[in-house]
Amino acid sequence: QLVESGGDSVQAGQSLRLSCTASGFRFAGTDMGWFRQAPGNECELVSRMSPEGKTYYKDSVKGRFTFSLDRAKNTLYLQMNNLKPEDAAVYHCAADPAIFLTLRARGENNGASWCRGQGTQVTVS
Repeated sequence: QLVESGGDSVQAGQSLRLSCTASGFRFAGTDMGWFRQAPGNECELVSRMSPEGKTYYKDSVKGRFTFSLDRAKNTLYLQMNNLKPEDAAVYHCAADPAIFLTLRARGENNGASWCRGQGTQVTVS
């Protein structure tokens, strides 16, 4: 089970750090991603950390967001700086972002398996 936290209502230009904790498995060596879904929009992959620890970012968040892993705490973080109104969404952490992208490229993925659960709400005004 993955639990996200850290969302809040902030003004544009401010920062937030989201956290994701897991019970039952270790993040290290797992393909993990941060996803988000705004009302009326489809689920989208914001950032990915490969099993080797390499990070990838959606173009619109490059230079502003940082995905990290604290191995000792088994916690994922998404540091979000210079937030913009278009970043407002419910954020989720989930495994297998590569599968998400493959299915999305085929038109077979509505994101339901990745943007599910409570997530953590980020509001930017």
